[in-house]
Amino acid sequence: MLDGAVLILNQNYEPLNVCDVRRALILMIRDKAQPIELSTEKINAVSESFAVPSVIRLLSMVRRPVLAQKLSRKEVFWRDNFTCQYCGQKTYDLTLDHVVPRVLKGPHIWENVVAACVQCNHRKAGRTPLQAKMQLLSIPSTPKANPYDHLMHRALPPEWSIYLPWVRKEPQSSPRGFNYYSAIA
Repeated sequence: MLDGAVLILNQNYEPLNVCDVRRALILMIRDKAQPIELSTEKINAVSESFAVPSVIRLLSMVRRPVLAQKLSRKEVFWRDNFTCQYCGQKTYDLTLDHVVPRVLKGPHIWENVVAACVQCNHRKAGRTPLQAKMQLLSIPSTPKANPYDHLMHRALPPEWSIYLPWVRKEPQSSPRGFNYYSAIA
């Protein structure tokens, strides 16, 4: 029971992290957080019982660090939409290509790495696109990191959904039974 998941919200209700019930109770007892959503479970102590929180909100603002997107093959392929940046072929059989090749002292950074199909990568070889007479379809850039990425790839209790910006929320129907969402969909 103490190892259940609790969503931690910043003071402005922005999702920050997930902790266990034990840590959430400690934050609440020390007046650093307040419960927002409670589960039906209770924890009995010697002198009192506590409702188990499902969502807590910190009482002071925590500054979120600016995240840098990790450079990896998978992330480059996602950024480039699994498309060769030279011929435009959409495929899952891609390689990483350094726009300015490593042999010419090209750095291994987001702005110098693109997805390329095997044929285009072999054709370009150790040359720049200008030397190989090849045109890039788009200029490579660093993608923005998603601050919620660590929360998006886990099973989420339904009571958390109203606090998570990436979960689609359908409006409730009006008191007269007219559902605005279905009218515009």
